[in-house]
Amino acid sequence: MTVLDDRTEMAEESDELSLDMMFDGIERMAVPEGYKVEVVEGAIHMTPQRDVHWQIIRRIVRALEDKYGVDVKVTSDVRIDFPGHLNGFAPDVAKLRDGAMKSAKGRWDHRDIEFVAEVISKDTAANDYGPKLAAYATAEVPVYLITDPYTGEWHLHTLPEGGKYRSTLSLHFGDPVDLTATVVSLMLRTDDFPRD
Repeated sequence: MTVLDDRTEMAEESDELSLDMMFDGIERMAVPEGYKVEVVEGAIHMTPQRDVHWQIIRRIVRALEDKYGVDVKVTSDVRIDFPGHLNGFAPDVAKLRDGAMKSAKGRWDHRDIEFVAEVISKDTAANDYGPKLAAYATAEVPVYLITDPYTGEWHLHTLPEGGKYRSTLSLHFGDPVDLTATVVSLMLRTDDFPRD
C-alpha cells in the first residue's frame, strides 16, 4: 500500500480526522486578516468580512446580550463541526445552550447550539441557502436565521425534523424576527439592518 492509499483510507475512516487535517493546513496558510475560513462539504471557502456583514452580526449579538447578559455563550466565526461530509463551519453567530462545554479538543459541540445566524456574502450565499441549511437541520439546530443584505430579506427556519426545517418564514428588513416562541425567546428588530 502506498502512502497516498494510507492517507485516503484514513480520511475515509474518519471525517473528523480529515477535517482536522484540513484545518491544520489552513492554519499554516497565510490567510489574509479579516477573512473567514470554513470547510463546507469538503471545499475550503475564504470570504472577507465587509462592514455591512459585521454591522448585522453585531446587532444580532447585541440583541442576544441585551436578552441574556454579556456572559451569554455566543460565538462568531469559530469552527464548529456539523454532520455531513467534511462540514467545519464558522457560523456568523451561534448561541450555545447554558451549560455548554468545550470538548477535550477545545471545540464546541453542534448539539449545544440553540441558534445560528448567517449573513449572506455574494461568493458563499449558495452555502448558506443550501448545504448549511441542510446540515443545520440535520444537526437539529432549533433556530436558523439567514439575513440577506443584498435582497433586504431575512429567512427564519425552525422546527427541524428529518434533516429539514418544517417551518420557514421570509420577510423584509424592517419586519421584526419574532423568536419569542422559540428557545431564543426574543424579538429581533431588523429596521436598522444595513443593506449592501
